[in-house]
Amino acid sequence: MEQVRAVIFDFDFTLADSSRGVFECINSGLKSIGLKPVTYEEVCKTIGLSLPETLVTLKGEEARILSNRFHIHFLRKADEVMVDLTKVYPDTVGALQYLKEEDYLVGVASTKYRYRIESILKRDSLLGFFKAIIGGEDVSEHKPNPECLQKAAAKLGIDLSCCVYVGDNRVDGEAAMRAGIPFIATLTGFTSLEGLKAFNPIGVIENLSQLNQVL
Repeated sequence: MEQVRAVIFDFDFTLADSSRGVFECINSGLKSIGLKPVTYEEVCKTIGLSLPETLVTLKGEEARILSNRFHIHFLRKADEVMVDLTKVYPDTVGALQYLKEEDYLVGVASTKYRYRIESILKRDSLLGFFKAIIGGEDVSEHKPNPECLQKAAAKLGIDLSCCVYVGDNRVDGEAAMRAGIPFIATLTGFTSLEGLKAFNPIGVIENLSQLNQVL
């Protein structure tokens, strides 16, 4: 893929596993608004969605009116536990080193808050690999709206057509499709192979150690 000059990543379940932190924050938020807790498996299936859509997915459309309160309590708990409970995948480091050696520009486009992504990457001495990080607070609409990808490309100083998006979730695939850029699907999340293939990825990888085989 000679035309690709920049690789933009989703964060959760693509670069790192934040599921334990998200699990704690969601159940803390649910408890605070008077709703019953959910299982770890239920939580994992929602990672990648915005917080309002997460609440609706877990508790039904009638819970949407509680989304603002849920959001506040989720963020309060996340400030306490999310960084410590998020683990960058072992294969992430090698993939980032490869991209640096090959002179790719590297960015992140995620629904996760940028300041939290930056804190996790800084903790693991990885922040310097990234030239652009677009988080949930940087956009007016979350994925699958392609705004985050458009802003990431702009911050990288490159045309969006020269980018590829790497993600693990259906919302990642749809965002890439709506942005009109190639999508590389990684199976490190909870979305099935069939679910990811619906977005016509140019490659499907088991983890980021195989990224160089697709680029």
